[in-house]
Amino acid sequence: MKKYIIALLCLLCCNIIEAQTYTLDQILDSARHNNIAIRKAHLDIEASHQQRQEVFTKYFPSISAAGLWFRANKYMAETTIDLSENMTPELGAALAQALPAEALAALANPISVTMMKKGVLASIMATQPIFTGGQIINGNKLARLGEEVSTLQLQLSENEVERTAEEYFWQLISLQEKMKTVDAASALLADIAKDVNVALEAGVVLRNDLLQVQLRQNDIDSQKLKLQNGLSLVRLLLAQYCGLRDTTFTLEASIDEATPLPLRQDHQQALLATTEYQLLGKQVEAAHLQKKMELGKNLPSVAVGAGYTYHNLLEEDKTFGMVFATVNIPITDWWGGSHAIKRRKLLKQKAEQELADNAELLEIRMQKAWNDVQEASQQLIIAQRGIEQAEENLRLNRNCYQAGTIRMADLLEAQLLYQQACDKKTDAFAAYQNKSLEYRLATNSK
Repeated sequence: MKKYIIALLCLLCCNIIEAQTYTLDQILDSARHNNIAIRKAHLDIEASHQQRQEVFTKYFPSISAAGLWFRANKYMAETTIDLSENMTPELGAALAQALPAEALAALANPISVTMMKKGVLASIMATQPIFTGGQIINGNKLARLGEEVSTLQLQLSENEVERTAEEYFWQLISLQEKMKTVDAASALLADIAKDVNVALEAGVVLRNDLLQVQLRQNDIDSQKLKLQNGLSLVRLLLAQYCGLRDTTFTLEASIDEATPLPLRQDHQQALLATTEYQLLGKQVEAAHLQKKMELGKNLPSVAVGAGYTYHNLLEEDKTFGMVFATVNIPITDWWGGSHAIKRRKLLKQKAEQELADNAELLEIRMQKAWNDVQEASQQLIIAQRGIEQAEENLRLNRNCYQAGTIRMADLLEAQLLYQQACDKKTDAFAAYQNKSLEYRLATNSK
């Protein structure tokens, strides 16, 4: 009994998995959370944030500590002092009255002085930059700009992921609809074959009519096999792209619902809000800051600091503190620096020209996307009209065949035209959805 219960539960679970259905919003949401490109873009933003935090520390004093212990094989400082060579008669007379004879005799002999054979030296220094030619300020601006660029790159990645995921979605919807069309065609041919069999048994038609129907059924079976393989492959691609765990899902969308045109945008105004245009603007801003950084390298830098030092180099513990100020003027760098500044100016002009040129291309892209949307909309209307005409043509040909006024080949031709009209509408609907998405992304009007 337990085995039957387990088997039944497994069957129910399998049915639940097979019945899993996703809408377009669910697919896009899954892609935004699971796609590898989005995750990498988030890591880039975090790395840019850490870089900005790193550069911000340049505003604060730099503190360093150093220590030294040494022991030499001999004294590093050795000398002999002979006081008698520098002693004047007056000083000698004065010392003779003040010192005992033994001490006075010792002064007549040279004195050997040695020091620094071993010792310890330790210090700690703090240096605060006062003026660095704007390198610290502009470096922080560049780091902040890098973080903003990473955020814009994330938006580009999200747009690309959304585009690809939606393309896979409508490709799978298209295959699902074509499978429905093939199933309907298979059912129709089965119905026609049944009528032909009845007519053949009655001797009304030739066996050739039945063979033609069977050949068309074979063609339908071949199409169904190709569609099944295509559905399986696109499901795998969509599941991998969106991070879905199973590949037995289906998608929910109707190709018969009305699809109004997206709202046309003012392209000149929409241009300013596009991610691509903002990135080009950031590129110009970065070139401007890099020129300032290059100029700052050729300006004097000023810093102040304080330190504390300990040593026992003279066989006695000594400590002292100090304050200091430094000025660094890169005189010999001015020659090469002037060329570096000119190079940065040229790069800034290049970035400005690229901004102007690409802005025009982005507006052209918007207009082309809008033209494509209008064309796709008209193609969808034509495809819908074609289905109505093909359906009526199929109905008339079937009635005529049953009346014996046309051949089987004519009826099968009408069936093929109807199937092709359905597939054409499915393709036109998917193309319209993709073109609408392209326009929304081009104008940043999600």
